[in-house]
Amino acid sequence: MSSSPLAAPLDVELRPDRPAILHVDSPGDASSWAAEWRESLRAQVTQHGALLVRGLDLREESRAGAVLAGLAGTLMPEREAFAPRQAYGPGLYSSTTWPANQPMCMHHELSYLLEVPGLMLFACLTAPAQGGATAVADAEAVLQALPTTLTERFEREGWLLTRSYNDEIGASLTESFGTDDRTAIESYCRANGIDFTWLADGSLRTEQRRSAIVRHPLTGRRCWFNQIAFLNRWTLAEEVREYLVDVYGEDGLPFNTRYGDGSPIGEDVVQQLNATYEEHTRREPWQAGDLLLVDNIRTAHSREPFTGERQVLVGMAEPRRLADCCPTPEASQR
Repeated sequence: MSSSPLAAPLDVELRPDRPAILHVDSPGDASSWAAEWRESLRAQVTQHGALLVRGLDLREESRAGAVLAGLAGTLMPEREAFAPRQAYGPGLYSSTTWPANQPMCMHHELSYLLEVPGLMLFACLTAPAQGGATAVADAEAVLQALPTTLTERFEREGWLLTRSYNDEIGASLTESFGTDDRTAIESYCRANGIDFTWLADGSLRTEQRRSAIVRHPLTGRRCWFNQIAFLNRWTLAEEVREYLVDVYGEDGLPFNTRYGDGSPIGEDVVQQLNATYEEHTRREPWQAGDLLLVDNIRTAHSREPFTGERQVLVGMAEPRRLADCCPTPEASQR
């Protein structure tokens, strides 16, 4: 265990199997403390990729929301959500609605947008009885560990996200785009490099191609930055996958990923991606009141299965329009 010299006098605990952890004495005014130490905390996130702050006692929505907003400056509204969230205020959300017994594997939040959140903020109001950690993995290390033949193809072609919106599974049009007005949705898609098709039943299908590997805007280092495995059909539990294919068909899944040229990604590739993430995973069980800050471009995060109640508030901040995000030219010109 060692301490980082950056942003002293913060004494950060470093262990290879956990994110960096900062223990603090509970301040009377957590939002004022966070504002005072904002630059130091952000420097630690830049250095380590993620920072867990323990001792702020963020057990109430108002207290947690004030700290997240203070650290973020301005919280981003979510766009193109893949699953519903409950809003607690401008840019302040519940964690994504997802079955407690199913993992949310490693991913970079909203990596399919042209303007992505550079910083993720999590506040644990209620810790689960078991499991439920928001684990992290270093995207630079994951990229270096993956086979060169695989990363070269994804770097050359990018990855393709396909979505089918309906009122039964995943986020609705209104939850994803902030409106159900066709004209507004089409305008958003054109402006954001998304190819779209309205089906006869009124549902919407979209495709967007993005880079799988990007350079970090601050460090310039190459990062494996995408949601290829997380949003792929092979990551779904077998019974869920079979049900969705049976009901909606191969081309009607709520979301799926492909190689950038449209070719399907094999189950073996998805398993390899998830296994590589697991080899580089760092986890620390939530304690009620914890704060977790994550560099969303350098660091992937996951949500592990859990039992009991779990309440985690989420904020997104520091929007970054990546120079190498690789939008689909045809879609943006429609």
